[in-house]
Amino acid sequence: MKPKAPPARRALLALVLAPALASACTAPTPESPWERAAFRSQALAVVEAHAAAVEADYRASRDAAADLQAAVDAFVAAPSADGLEAARSAWLAAREPYLRTEVHRFYGGPIDAIEGQINAWPLDEVYIDYVEGEPDGGIINDPAGTPTIDADALIAANEALGEDTISIGWHAIEFLLWGQDHDPAGPGDRPYTDFVDGPEGSAANPDRRRAYLAVVSALLVADLTTVVDAWAPGDAGYRADFLGDDPKASITKILLGMGSLSGAELAGERMTVAFETREQEDEHSCFSDNTHRDLLGDALGIQAAYVGGDGEPGVSSLVAMIDPDLDARLRSELQASVDAIAAIPPPFDQAIQAADGEPAREAVRAAIDALRTQTATIAEVAAVLEIQLNLEE
Repeated sequence: MKPKAPPARRALLALVLAPALASACTAPTPESPWERAAFRSQALAVVEAHAAAVEADYRASRDAAADLQAAVDAFVAAPSADGLEAARSAWLAAREPYLRTEVHRFYGGPIDAIEGQINAWPLDEVYIDYVEGEPDGGIINDPAGTPTIDADALIAANEALGEDTISIGWHAIEFLLWGQDHDPAGPGDRPYTDFVDGPEGSAANPDRRRAYLAVVSALLVADLTTVVDAWAPGDAGYRADFLGDDPKASITKILLGMGSLSGAELAGERMTVAFETREQEDEHSCFSDNTHRDLLGDALGIQAAYVGGDGEPGVSSLVAMIDPDLDARLRSELQASVDAIAAIPPPFDQAIQAADGEPAREAVRAAIDALRTQTATIAEVAAVLEIQLNLEE
């Protein structure tokens, strides 16, 4: 029989073995990245850079909308074919910076309170003006119902009778500039004479139509200014709250905006619905045939929110600190979705109406699939960052 260890040695062995036994029974809990000073410092840098980018995005959008308002004001003061074309060009130019801002939605920020006044769609055209078969339709042709066309009246009318009874915003302006799209190969072609008084005029109530176009253009600038002001630097306003919150909460908002726009909104409402119905009026900018640019601008906005820009860090820099392979995968998928959307041949309404198997329609399908793939990876990124992301399907 092996002799027992003396009492002093037994006590020493117990002291030595106890930590090892405890370690064997209970695996050590990995340190949360949010508990590391370097990670939190980087997160703060990401949040600060993002807030500055958001303010710059909205400011660029507001300034472009102001250029649109100036073109509209010049046109309504002296309607002409050249003036209408200039206003249309200004609308198309102003859409580009706005689309980059759409990723900043979906988390209760300043835009979410008034987004329905800015970019609501789809729009029931006859709620605003005449359409084919209904020459007396719309607010414009109902002076008894809306005696004065001003900001208060049009804001009150917005979605008053349902979600498609849209009276203001980007797509109300778009409809007034282009009219219904009856051309399978191109956009609408409303004549400038719809805004002309007297015998040269081609539609009733041109004065009310001019007033309507001027009012909604001014409202767009005013609403975007409200959002710019909320994100402006200072001790008050939404930006101050965004920067003052725990950085994890602010990163959560960035990812929620990315995932919501990528999945339920872009892949779902804006693409899958139109793809399945093949209906022109289910595309985002159906009057101007600008939908292909809408989709691409949104995808570029999602990409920018993740990677950062102009030397400033994005959420990507945080993910790379934890899981470089996952970061590289999402970067690749974001670029793949941008490329897939860019590959859809315009106009979008012709692509969705093509027969199954035709290259144009399959390009839309591929873009939807790419967006769904990146949305799932955005959820993975959130999990790696210990963030619970509840995304709508």
